[in-house]
Amino acid sequence: MIFAVLVFLSGVLTILSPCILPVLPFVFARSEQRFLTSGLPLLAGMSVTFAGIASLAAVGGSWAVRVNQYGRVTALVLLTLFAATLLSRQLADWAARPFVALGNRLLPPSAAGAAQAGLIASLLLGVATGLLWAPCAGPILGLVLTGAAISGANSHTTLLLFAYALGAATSLAVALLAGGRVFAAMKRSLGAGEWVRRALGVAVLLAVVAIAFGWDSTVLTRLSLAGTNSLEQSLIDKIGPSARGHTGTAASNAGVAATDSGAAASNRGTTASGLPDEGRLPSLQGITGWLNSPPLTPAALRGKVVLVDFWTYSCINCLRTLPYVEAWYDKYRDHGLVVIGVHAPEFAFEKNPDNVRRAVHDLRITYPVALDDDYAVWKAFGNQYWPADYFIDSSGTIRGHYFSEGDYDESEQTIRRLLTEAGYENLPPAGVKPAAAAGVEAPADLADERSPETYLGYQRESGFSSPGGVIEGRPAGYTVPPALDLNQWALGGEWTIAPDRAVLSDPHGRIVYGFSARDLHLVLGPAAADQPVRFRVRLDGAAPGASHGEDTDANGEGVVKDQRLYQLIRQHGAVGPHVFSIEFLDGGVQAYAFTFG
Repeated sequence: MIFAVLVFLSGVLTILSPCILPVLPFVFARSEQRFLTSGLPLLAGMSVTFAGIASLAAVGGSWAVRVNQYGRVTALVLLTLFAATLLSRQLADWAARPFVALGNRLLPPSAAGAAQAGLIASLLLGVATGLLWAPCAGPILGLVLTGAAISGANSHTTLLLFAYALGAATSLAVALLAGGRVFAAMKRSLGAGEWVRRALGVAVLLAVVAIAFGWDSTVLTRLSLAGTNSLEQSLIDKIGPSARGHTGTAASNAGVAATDSGAAASNRGTTASGLPDEGRLPSLQGITGWLNSPPLTPAALRGKVVLVDFWTYSCINCLRTLPYVEAWYDKYRDHGLVVIGVHAPEFAFEKNPDNVRRAVHDLRITYPVALDDDYAVWKAFGNQYWPADYFIDSSGTIRGHYFSEGDYDESEQTIRRLLTEAGYENLPPAGVKPAAAAGVEAPADLADERSPETYLGYQRESGFSSPGGVIEGRPAGYTVPPALDLNQWALGGEWTIAPDRAVLSDPHGRIVYGFSARDLHLVLGPAAADQPVRFRVRLDGAAPGASHGEDTDANGEGVVKDQRLYQLIRQHGAVGPHVFSIEFLDGGVQAYAFTFG
């Protein structure tokens, strides 16, 4: 219930986001009519349609995405016609005839029939608006959508999406009622009713153009995130668990949305030491394999202080946290600390135990790692993020958590307090300084990071700019446009865009991205394990030189041998916007997601 309220408030906050701008002309165009028979049906149709389509998109297959695309085209045509009716009274009268006739069939010919016709037309426009509305996926909406993708279809997800849409509709209703009075005053004082109507028609046409070109999900999204994410994050911190910022992979590599039954979903009190009581350590049943350790159970861990670290090996945020987790383990394992790295995969290749075993070896992880391929432990904790650290005392009670990167000093203090409570003495001095982290494990340059994590599969794709757009699930030829704006990307060559990745058919295919960050990473893998793929990286058309990443040389050359995250660019000195390109000299590469640092 608390999370539903949080989602509703997040929807209310959309009125502060530039992502709502394309919707406003459709809403205000009904301001001159009665709210109950015009504005309210439009907002209801928009809310129900958005919740239904978003549910299908989050959990459905390619058919759901195709249905939505066809619906968007139909909606664009309908709203273009609607704009034309605002510009021309004659056309408005002609377009209204079918609705008036339908209203008269449902009710006797009268004013009530006309009202019924207006209600039907408004509801239809609301459905069209719901098909086109693409709100910015901030921290809260990101939790809902990615939780749906992991958990599957259920009524809880749809109800949360409807709560978000209802929050947005509520703030829009307030704006509509206030705007209607402003427009009415303008008509009375200026006699400008027809001009106001035509201006709204032009605004609707501009909104249709913006949506048709994808500006609502690219340009406006970039403007929105900085302004509203902090507000949403403060709501999460106050109403739900403390969550600081985007974690892992995707807006959120947010996982299963928090529920009231989750162990970490709410604090259940505060202990004498001041640390919270967040419930009991859940069962570790459902783990599909263990690395570096025999299977562990809560009973076997009694008397020990336990750190449970949720991670996945292609998550850049997780990789940058690992040096600290390993340092805590090395420092305190002889003083009562047990670390369990719960590996909860995001991509299918991360469910391959050999891939995880190789990553654990390459990353020099020595503490126990539990393979949570079915998200059993993830769900038992009610977890939401990669990375996420949960601190359990010697009696098996969860006493705190930290999400995302950072808070390393606070985390170590929590470990020390729990060890002291458990009776362990002569602890080493406080302060952990991991061995100098290099490559993907080095701390991020957050001050200069202006590019978001970007998925290349069609289920969560954003910013794609090849002419013709995405063609789902089958080979197609793509071209790179002459120029790319910041955070736009494109493909060159023959690719198949699958739900979670793009797969290159022939040699010499390209990916180009306009980015701004110190580091650029790309999750890649060969289609066949025994067929490595050579590649060549360019930065603004030239070899990267000193700005090459850990997985490239100064000439920008490298090889994709394993399925993992590759660091391709690490800049030195001033950081600004650049155009990155990677050409694959062999076919068969699989590209999943860009991350930055």
